[in-house]
Amino acid sequence: MSQLDLSGCRKRKRGERVFKFKVFGERGYPAELERGSFEENVRGLLEFGQLVESGMMLSWSFQLEVRRHPLLYLFLFVVEEPIEMSLQLPCNHCHYIGWGNYMTCNKKYHFLLPSKACSGEYCKSNIIDIQGDDHSLHGVFHSNGFGHLLCINGLETGSDLPGYQIMDFWDRLCSGLGARKVSLKDVSKKKGMDLRLLHTVAYGKPWFGRWDYTFGRGTYGVTQEIQQSAVKAIQNIPLDLIAHQLHDIQTILSRYQVLSGHSLVTLGDLFHFMLELKSRIPTESISIDSNYPGIMSDTSCRWSPKRVEMAIHVVIEALKRAEFHWVSRQHVRDVARAHIGDTGLLDFVLKSLGNHVVGKYFVRRCLNPVTKVLEYCLEETSPPIEAKLKPQQKISRAQLMKDIYYTYKNILIEQDVITKASRIILHSKYLIKDFCPEIDEKNKCKIYCTVILANEPDATPYHCFMLRSNAIFDELRCEVEKTFRETYFGLRNFVVESIRNMNPTGTDLVFKMVKPGSKIAFQGRQVGLYGGIYEGLMAVDCICGTKNDDGERMVSCDICQVWQHTRCVQIPDNHEIPNIFLCNTCEQDILHFPSLP
Repeated sequence: MSQLDLSGCRKRKRGERVFKFKVFGERGYPAELERGSFEENVRGLLEFGQLVESGMMLSWSFQLEVRRHPLLYLFLFVVEEPIEMSLQLPCNHCHYIGWGNYMTCNKKYHFLLPSKACSGEYCKSNIIDIQGDDHSLHGVFHSNGFGHLLCINGLETGSDLPGYQIMDFWDRLCSGLGARKVSLKDVSKKKGMDLRLLHTVAYGKPWFGRWDYTFGRGTYGVTQEIQQSAVKAIQNIPLDLIAHQLHDIQTILSRYQVLSGHSLVTLGDLFHFMLELKSRIPTESISIDSNYPGIMSDTSCRWSPKRVEMAIHVVIEALKRAEFHWVSRQHVRDVARAHIGDTGLLDFVLKSLGNHVVGKYFVRRCLNPVTKVLEYCLEETSPPIEAKLKPQQKISRAQLMKDIYYTYKNILIEQDVITKASRIILHSKYLIKDFCPEIDEKNKCKIYCTVILANEPDATPYHCFMLRSNAIFDELRCEVEKTFRETYFGLRNFVVESIRNMNPTGTDLVFKMVKPGSKIAFQGRQVGLYGGIYEGLMAVDCICGTKNDDGERMVSCDICQVWQHTRCVQIPDNHEIPNIFLCNTCEQDILHFPSLP
């Protein structure tokens, strides 16, 4: 377990900046991060953090304001992990997603939002664990811009924030820093259900698909084509067929056919309707401030939920009693002043209520084109879904969750034919998002460069370089050597020798010989003792078709040293791996050896 002493973070400097959580990472906040390379963007961001030195590792902290009332602050920690301090070489996460042919980078950057429990422990011990999986957020980037989302934990695991807000924050960070590709292992569960299966059946994509994460790599030989076929097959199963085979499920199917107006035809329709219904039915226990989440989460709100709720009620009543449909802002304010003396609170509520739903009313606000005065009016909205239903059709959230779980368990998990397709979806757990397309031909100052070493089979990923319009090849060569030396451990003494398929002189203008957005491959050699240290070296050849380590439990043959899944060679998951194991091929070869005389 790797831990970092952050005792220097406890006492923060007077006057130190507090950043807004909701916009942290967006363009221009806290800095304009358009310098070209990912690592330059990270350095630009870290200039705004509080630096803490701890041994050979450096860390920075950022204080983030989530809301003002009730007051909630979070701390974002960024830890720089040099390769000399790394406990994991090569990177397993790169290996599992298919980046094992990339060189190992000189540094990693850990981005952590500690959970409530971790924060309390940190305050006592001054130590934060950069290997644990109980943080609200833990993501790591290699210095070449490729990263991994290692864990995300929402409200159910003790975080101050729901999972979707943490994912929004992570997505802003990745985009703002210019990350290239980010992978994750989707093992998220809720109420005992795998969300990647539940959401894929309902929406055709996992929960993380809301942020454009797509199939990256499957386990047990599952490819994207196999996964897509399984999704289509399971979504299109007719409900009539399920009702005919499972008599116990007929009551649930009938209930949701009535609720949907008998519009459900397939299994995908059923799960889609149930999850959509879940998002529209309120929870049984609602706190005061959850009635107006958009208003109470506004960072400029400095009043208690009770006072805000009272002011909203007064404004709504003033609009309901108004003589005319449209009422000026000043008139509403004057009427409300008879009950609310705090003009600051009234101004805040009037600003926040504009074009918002409050109960059964929609508060409209617009500028009168003639008088140029702000005016308000009330409009009744259509009744919520609960009000539309007849008494015998209403359903509680608890009953809905019970039905979702029962349907999930008895149809997706325990039905033999359907379970095969479900298992394929569950084996599609490695997702990936491409944040930064490789080629941007619109930008007239960018060139994409890679490095190829002599006697090495693979090139590095392409890196983006921002150049002046009159840059020459000598300048580009120096930038390439500098950037790749700083990024990759195996290129610390790299020297450029030539450019593939080109033979320019050092003084030739770059953009006279290549178009902006072009790719250039530099060939060279490594001076000194540093090796490439590529990310993956395991020889895998499993009977399921897998040719690479996919993170599942494996066993290697003691003769040929080839790895296979334990499940595929009939070693149960609850059994230990035997001390001696022979694959089927080697076992057959031994049996066919000529017997000794």
